[in-house]
Amino acid sequence: MKPRALLPLTVLTIFALLIVAACAPAAEEAAAPGGRLQLIKDRGKVICGCNAELIGFGYINPDGEFEGFDVDFCKALAAALFGDATKVEYRPLTAAERLPALQTGEIDVLIRNTTWTLTRDTANELDWAAVSFYDGQGMMVRTDSGYKTLDDMEGATVCCTTGTTTEMNLADAFRMRGVEYTPLLFESTQDTNTAYEEGRCDGETSDKSQLAALRSAMANPEDHIILDVTMSKEPLGPLTAHGDNQWNDVVRWVVWGMMEAEESGVNSQNVDAMLSSDNPTIKRLLGVEGEMGTSLGISDDFMVYVLKQVGNYQEVYMRHLGPEGIDIPRGPNELWNNGGLLYPMAWR
Repeated sequence: MKPRALLPLTVLTIFALLIVAACAPAAEEAAAPGGRLQLIKDRGKVICGCNAELIGFGYINPDGEFEGFDVDFCKALAAALFGDATKVEYRPLTAAERLPALQTGEIDVLIRNTTWTLTRDTANELDWAAVSFYDGQGMMVRTDSGYKTLDDMEGATVCCTTGTTTEMNLADAFRMRGVEYTPLLFESTQDTNTAYEEGRCDGETSDKSQLAALRSAMANPEDHIILDVTMSKEPLGPLTAHGDNQWNDVVRWVVWGMMEAEESGVNSQNVDAMLSSDNPTIKRLLGVEGEMGTSLGISDDFMVYVLKQVGNYQEVYMRHLGPEGIDIPRGPNELWNNGGLLYPMAWR
């Protein structure tokens, strides 16, 4: 009787092994280093998740084109990979849509004012490439409201975008102060801001940079103030999904390359002249010597294309967030050697 009892188990075991064997190559292929980078190269464009309604960072201009600080980093990736900053497909995403779009592979990279947090980095299986903008959460109120601090806002209604760290930080800040408030939540930044402008809430909370951008687009910006309070740390930057270190490395070093270029004095106007520089760091940055790009899986002179077509970090900042744009002081977003927090890693 023993052989008969063992036979079904043997058949089931063989069947299970065949399934495992059949599935193994696909799993290995999905996890293979460089998979996403090669996919992008074969496709011929970068699919970049971004904002479409935040002036200064990511929005659609009157000509129907995507524009902004974050958008320029999307362009920089396309320039690095294809030598053409236009090889980007922009996917406008709400705060609630952005992380799932990255997790499911709908987009290659998310560059949409997204805060680097422990749970997003681990439980959500996401990898930040670098911090491109240091921010903090603030509160905007009407100038004639009488509010000077958060402690003054007892019983206030506060407009906030749901599915964000902003919502949680708001709750923490008011709970710590023992202040009662009513949150009014919306799916999109635009809906949140519209509700505030219509007077449906007493205050609007978001990253200070975002509040400054929203305020600048109002009919009467002087009727609104951003309180002198910072509720949180908000390090923002590009991120990719877990499972592909090579693609994440490319994103990281393009961002750091733009910072290094500012530090080294290389910009869109002098990059050609700098190709003959004797500075070893500049030589490596521009691909004159060393094989920096080769180690990333792209051309050694990738930063030449980035700088010519997009510019260094300072140029991007000034174009969108400086006096030429919505005019946010650089503050912590200055280079480390100028009193800021931006510190590109060693280009060697």
